[in-house]
Amino acid sequence: MVGFLLKVVLMAGVFWVTTRLVPGVDVVGNEDAPLGVTGTFLWIALMFAVVNAVVGPVVRLLSLPFILLTLGLFLLVINAALLGLTAALSDRLTVDGVGSAVVGGLILAIGGWLADQLLDR
Repeated sequence: MVGFLLKVVLMAGVFWVTTRLVPGVDVVGNEDAPLGVTGTFLWIALMFAVVNAVVGPVVRLLSLPFILLTLGLFLLVINAALLGLTAALSDRLTVDGVGSAVVGGLILAIGGWLADQLLDR
């Protein structure tokens, strides 16, 4: 449980970096919330983790032929779709266009991998 919470905190930081690097990915912070803008990033990271845990395996299994055919590059499209689904579920996250979603999904995938590497040690 502690590992999951630490990964959500690290992914909130990755979301912050993503909003700074990718022009089409924005998070509208809520200053009136108990944790302020930081709480908004934590909430978005938690929502992304749930979407990635529930919908991600099903989509990856159904698209396995495409993943094999493209030698894994289709996973970028899946990450972009999961980011778009998270944006559709939240009124605080906006993703403008497919290009922004793909680049944002790539940054989130690399950040998630780095978070896994840090937490395994």
